Amino acid sequence: MSAVREVAMTAEPIDWMNPPSQGWTYEQAKNLDLPFEWDLVDGVIVVRGQTNQWHDQVRDQLFLALASARVAPYAANVERCVLLDPDNTTKPDVVVFDKTGIDVFELECLPPSAVVLMVEVVSPGTRANDRFRKPGQYADRGIPSYWRVERGDDDLPVVHEFRRDETQGVYLPVTVHEGLLRTELPFSIEVDLKQVVEL
Repeated sequence: MSAVREVAMTAEPIDWMNPPSQGWTYEQAKNLDLPFEWDLVDGVIVVRGQTNQWHDQVRDQLFLALASARVAPYAANVERCVLLDPDNTTKPDVVVFDKTGIDVFELECLPPSAVVLMVEVVSPGTRANDRFRKPGQYADRGIPSYWRVERGDDDLPVVHEFRRDETQGVYLPVTVHEGLLRTELPFSIEVDLKQVVEL
């Protein structure tokens, strides 16, 4: 019996495009030599698309604003891996987390229990993920706040703020920030959105 199991295990494919029958886990996928950035979605390796300058400017400026405004015990990071579960990982554009009990020297992926805010800046290739799949996953894992940042008609960022409803377990819209982002969660912050990108 063990010999049969051993043969079956050695027959599992190692090509990332042909996952094992149960799908990849993060522990398996992270050891593959992949020539691209990726997320893990239900055991499937998904290539992260190329971003443009507008996206990166908005991401970086929002990160700087959050990092500057943060209060203990919070920290902010850009594209930090969050291990939603063994079969699902993501790298949000910006993440704010409670660093209590986290070894920053050994940190590879954040646990969702430490995350208080996920920020996704929408790109042409990520609309469906950022509007539907990711907020669904984030809310399901109990992450309290989600910001979806869209490119407005005037090319300025528009921030859609959501908070998780504890009873329903889903995100509900709080407000849409245009021109000025002002909120108290996860901490008090004010951002002049007109200064976030160079037009």
